[in-house]
Amino acid sequence: MSFFNRYLALFFLVFCLFTASNCYGQQSREEQLIRAYEAEPQSKKKFKRLMALGEYYKESNIHLADSIQHIILSESRNFEDSLRFNALFFSAEIAECMGDQDEYFRKILACQPFISKLNSDDVLFKVYRHLGYYHSSILESETADFYLNLALRIAKKNRSNEKLSEAYNYLAKNFMMQNEKDSSLMYVERAIRFGRRNTNKTILAKAFNTQAEIYDFFGQVELSVAKNLISLKLVEEVQNIYLIAKLSREIGQEQALILNLDDAELYFRRSLKYATQIHDFRQMALALSHLASVQLKRSQFELATKNANLAISYLSQLNDANGLGKVHNILGMVYQEQQNYDEASINFNKALVYYESSKNREKIAGVYHNVGTVFKQQGKYRNALNYLNRSIEIRSKFGAKNQIYNTYRVIADVYKEINDTQKSIEYLELYLNYIDSNTTIQAATKIAELSESYRSEQRERLINSQADSIERERQRNYVANTKLENSQLKNNFQMYIIIAFLIIIILAGIVLFYRWNQTKIKQEQKETEMSQRVLRAQMNPHFVFNAMSVIQSYIYENDIENSTKFLVNFSRLMRLILENSPKEFIPIRTEIEILQKYLETQKLRFEDRFQFEIVAGDSVMDEFAIIPPMITQPFIENSIEHGQLHTIEGGFIRVLFEKKDDMLHISIRDNGIGRKASRLNKKSSAHKSMAMEITRERIDNLNNKYKTEGYLTLEDFDKKNETGTNVLISLPYNVEPNS
Repeated sequence: MSFFNRYLALFFLVFCLFTASNCYGQQSREEQLIRAYEAEPQSKKKFKRLMALGEYYKESNIHLADSIQHIILSESRNFEDSLRFNALFFSAEIAECMGDQDEYFRKILACQPFISKLNSDDVLFKVYRHLGYYHSSILESETADFYLNLALRIAKKNRSNEKLSEAYNYLAKNFMMQNEKDSSLMYVERAIRFGRRNTNKTILAKAFNTQAEIYDFFGQVELSVAKNLISLKLVEEVQNIYLIAKLSREIGQEQALILNLDDAELYFRRSLKYATQIHDFRQMALALSHLASVQLKRSQFELATKNANLAISYLSQLNDANGLGKVHNILGMVYQEQQNYDEASINFNKALVYYESSKNREKIAGVYHNVGTVFKQQGKYRNALNYLNRSIEIRSKFGAKNQIYNTYRVIADVYKEINDTQKSIEYLELYLNYIDSNTTIQAATKIAELSESYRSEQRERLINSQADSIERERQRNYVANTKLENSQLKNNFQMYIIIAFLIIIILAGIVLFYRWNQTKIKQEQKETEMSQRVLRAQMNPHFVFNAMSVIQSYIYENDIENSTKFLVNFSRLMRLILENSPKEFIPIRTEIEILQKYLETQKLRFEDRFQFEIVAGDSVMDEFAIIPPMITQPFIENSIEHGQLHTIEGGFIRVLFEKKDDMLHISIRDNGIGRKASRLNKKSSAHKSMAMEITRERIDNLNNKYKTEGYLTLEDFDKKNETGTNVLISLPYNVEPNS
């Protein structure tokens, strides 16, 4: 056991160092982005680095993201439409995070002209999805459905699980706002299904959160809590601080609804803690306002007032109308409980003004209910009935209808106090009929039982832990007494054991080091052999001889311009191949230069009988990605030589480098004679097999080293006519160490 414990302690130490290095890595990421921004001389790239810094702050410090979004918007005016759109959309997302709904909607509407300017599915999806949310928020459900279905169509076209999940997610919310429970649940199930197929757990967490929101909207609190707990677990795994704060607050709201105030306060304080960590003043304010609502239910009026006023001070700076409406409504209820009806009315009126500005009908109905209860307590029964009936009228059309039953109960009490027994009984029956079928009340009991069961298990574990501690202490005392009696004998024996263990550890270390060293040597030998094989493959004698023949023919024809151009390209190509082939990785720009020189040489050789294009995504270039040297060249050679691009009309080669799912994806496409026709040439088939074998070995090597799942696949470019070739290569995504 001692030997095992020593290795366990060693493992724990390594784990701690790894965790610390990760934390340091997160801190240095900000410094790295700032340094890259400050050092960039080229204005366009400098702007892109500023955008990257803004995206980083959006997840780590929302306050700083808000601070630089104005700079981003201002500088974007100097660049093309695509960058201007990205800046405007980023600014809209920040406004949404900050709770400034008017500013968010204004900027989303300002994105509409880019639909016609930019022919991009990503742009169209983003604009349509957010326009759908905008129209859904102002209860224009048909228009919202139109835009969201446009977004869904693009997601299906792109076969993007992330976009499909997001589109179905917001379609579910739109049906929820129309009180269509079955449709909303059907669409959110689809959002969850596509979310599961995506590697980004945040997308799945958002789908579960929407499902929780729907269950809560229709009064199924138990299911809502269960789904939000799943969502919270997912965002904790990826450490999305913004969503941890949001979900903790929502779970706290559900606990408060069933009067589980201790758990509610725990979650609200957790939300406050995480919101403070990323300087999200809006979520801090919302957590404080909900803490005030808990303190109100505990009759801690002074604390409730203090937290509510602190929340108002935060939200007033953010122009968050819905948040301010919520806090003033809570503050009004605090004053109502203290029978300070004037202050209660003032705060309820402020809540109505804020909710009216954001057109939040459901919340307006809630405030009307509270105003009605104030008038009831003051004996102003006519005014009370007026506001209570307006609350019912609004909730019958908008929002969660299950909230109406509380208003029925208050109206029944009003009619009872004015001695209208018949009306009182009528509304009381409406209230009781709802209570009989109300799943929220039934769920409250179940959730309380689950919470009590969880607490009982915690207490039992604590008791068992204490009992174990007592037993361990007793055993330690017994061992100590025994040691005192046999100290000399035991000390000698322990010394022998320690020496034996040390010898075993040293021997084990030597064996492990020897094996590790042998493995490393074998890996290096394999990589060296692979490098030589690659070099031999690149330095194809036929290509060299053919190149020499072309130069010779230009010289015979006295074509100095073409011979010089060909020789310059060819010599630069040879230098690049010889310099970079021994390396494990080279910058992607160097790989592109090699391909450029090779293709230009081949194009000159075959008298411009084919065209080529090499494209690299912005993220690949901006992040200084690196790639194994000349991993693509054998396939480009196959396209030209064995795809016979020099013999067909309109031949082309397109090479694309892009980042997807933290992997480097390379696509090589040509419209040559295709694999089927080239198989008839035995020499061609053998050369292709060798290229594929070398490349697959290199990818397997990288997969073993970086624990990834890279691959190489070939398919026909024109599958119907079985012509052309599309080579797909997936590699681990790495960047230059000092980028």
